[in-house]
Amino acid sequence: MAEVENDRETMVVQLLASNRGIARILGALAVAALVFDPATAQTGVAESVASEPDPIHLRIVGSLGGVNQYTRHEQPFWTQVLPALTGGRVTADIVPFDQAGLRGQEVLRLMRAGIVPFGTIVLGTNSSSEPEFGAADLAGLSPNIKAASLVVNAFRPHLKRALRERFDVELLAIYVYPAQMLFCKQPLTGLKNLAGRRIRTAQPSVSDFVKALGAIPVRTPFPDIIPNIRSGTVDCAITGSMSGNSIGLHALTTHIYSMPLTWGLSIFGANTAAWQALPVDVRTLLRAELSHLEANIWAAAERETTEGVKCDVGSPDCVSGSKGTMIEVKPTVADDQLRQQIFASDILPMWIKRCGPDCADVWNKTLKPVTGIEAVGK
Repeated sequence: MAEVENDRETMVVQLLASNRGIARILGALAVAALVFDPATAQTGVAESVASEPDPIHLRIVGSLGGVNQYTRHEQPFWTQVLPALTGGRVTADIVPFDQAGLRGQEVLRLMRAGIVPFGTIVLGTNSSSEPEFGAADLAGLSPNIKAASLVVNAFRPHLKRALRERFDVELLAIYVYPAQMLFCKQPLTGLKNLAGRRIRTAQPSVSDFVKALGAIPVRTPFPDIIPNIRSGTVDCAITGSMSGNSIGLHALTTHIYSMPLTWGLSIFGANTAAWQALPVDVRTLLRAELSHLEANIWAAAERETTEGVKCDVGSPDCVSGSKGTMIEVKPTVADDQLRQQIFASDILPMWIKRCGPDCADVWNKTLKPVTGIEAVGK
């Protein structure tokens, strides 16, 4: 198995080498590019970043390209904000993982191997191989961003420890996309209208939710949403309210059901060796500034959840998206009760089945206190 993984990693680097933009992309994936003077690595925190003579250049693999989280937050932070904060001492290149020839589920493994030194990992794309990490964003768990934030902060210490111990990855931030909502080509009045429809999903718990409604989940990568809607492969798609708008989904569907089903969490982290190679003062600065970046991304996700719907329906309040002519279907009290019922009877038990009985203990220690829901291991 180790030989297969090594062959795969070699193949990824060779494949990228054959593509355009070799210098930028290979730089993003080559831990060898991060070479630090040992004396620099021992620099004390008392020294200011501005006074440090040795320049540092970081290579970052970011989240999905083309959506606001990347274009408005991640990319500007690494290429503009960080150099400005450090007087040009620390600079960075960043490339979205989907434009680097990588599948989302590969990034975590490549970070453990040191091939990707700094990277953003979309948790949903890793839910099949690492279901435990998706606990904080199970479908139907958080009906609003306040609840999502409460859940994430309760789970963060466990996630940080697990990443460090099992993957040699240092957790530095947790990002969130705007609420993942339902775009459909045919009318609907609520959750019970979805039976029999083919619905795009991106992670196992969302597929479980769709199945519980009598619908058919179709696991589809984000870049394939539009082709599948156009071809009729799917009738509906679950994605971010603003993310869907940014790719033109509002022009191909007629109804948006505005219940948040998940929030699309991702984490930013560093391979431990690459992280430890940085001078102490730079690590201190990055922790502080990445905390600010995380807060900005969460605030933007809250705004864009609302604005995404406004843009999709063509409201005059749409500012940063494209105006559509969709019809918003708002969740009813009965729909919210059904959401809670499905979570308790289907989503949580299926997650434990995939994750194993130890995950029930993890849930009860970390998330039961904030959700009031007990997991039963089987």
